[in-house]
This record gives sequence, structure tokens and C-alpha cells, in this order.
Amino acid sequence: MPRTQIAVTAADRSGVTLTPTTGDPVNNHTIRNDGHTAVIVENTGSTVARTVTFKISRKVDGFAVASRTESVAVGERQLFGPFDPNEYGGWLNVDVDNAELKLTPITI
Repeated sequence: MPRTQIAVTAADRSGVTLTPTTGDPVNNHTIRNDGHTAVIVENTGSTVARTVTFKISRKVDGFAVASRTESVAVGERQLFGPFDPNEYGGWLNVDVDNAELKLTPITI
């Protein structure tokens, strides 16, 4: 199946509601990336750290570049980004290892 697309929430001086998306470890996700995109990742689990991977789309001399993999501790919320479109592409592909991770993409 194709990756699940997640809409990006734009910051606004009057305030916006942030609505997280439950991680999909089967299909994973794609997020529109304009170079000002960041992703809030929250581990809602209660037992172990979980892993989120931001896929790098470019190649060097024809070889794939290792993706950025980060660990999010139990109960922790982290902000990642921005993601350079020259490195990560115009669509940021994000993999999660468990549905306990919640993703909230934002742009400023």
C-alpha cells in the first residue's frame, strides 16, 4: 500500500489546534516538505522507547545515504526539523516502528 499522507499544520498568530496522527508501522507516512517543515513526535507508550526514521531521498555517487533514525523515550515528545528538500525531498517519508508514536507535522 502507499504511504499515508499527513497534512501539515501552518503556525498562525491567532493559534491553531495541533492534531496528532497515529503512527502506521505498516504503510508509514509521507509529509509535504517545503524546507520549513518540522515534525513533533510523541511516544504515548508506557514500556519502551520507540524509533522514528526520516528517509533521505538523495543519493551520493549512485549510493543511497543512510536515513536519520531517532529514538523517542517513553512519554517523551520531541520536535524534529527542518528538513532540507535537497536532502529529504519535497515529500518527507517518515517510518515508525510502532503505532504508539504520534506524528504532528508543522510549518512556520
